[in-house]
Amino acid sequence: MDGATGAAGRGPAPVSYGFYLDGYGGALSAEAFAEALPAAVRCVGALTGARDAREEWDEDQAGAWRRAVCAAADAFAEYGEGRVGGFSVGSFSVTNYRDEGTTGSEVAREAALAELAGTGLAFAGVR
Repeated sequence: MDGATGAAGRGPAPVSYGFYLDGYGGALSAEAFAEALPAAVRCVGALTGARDAREEWDEDQAGAWRRAVCAAADAFAEYGEGRVGGFSVGSFSVTNYRDEGTTGSEVAREAALAELAGTGLAFAGVR
């Protein structure tokens, strides 16, 4: 699935599944990665102003941008975009709390920012 396409099959995905596995070391299935990718790209796009690695970036910056998308995809795959919490079915319960009131989007943002640290890519001003 290295040549995965983006939303509705329109062009190549900004981060390939091959990079996710080999360049980032991710463990999601191809389907789970593809499902989380649009939210991850939106998240990193909001942080950097870019929805794809830019040609003017050096390889370190482009790699950091791709790793940030992968980190956000992992978070979205685990927590979704809503509130981080748990669920119960009968006597079985699962809890994946981090902080009360935290959302999956906040967890993804933190993960992406950790990958972008030191690159100068994270937007820090007023638009």
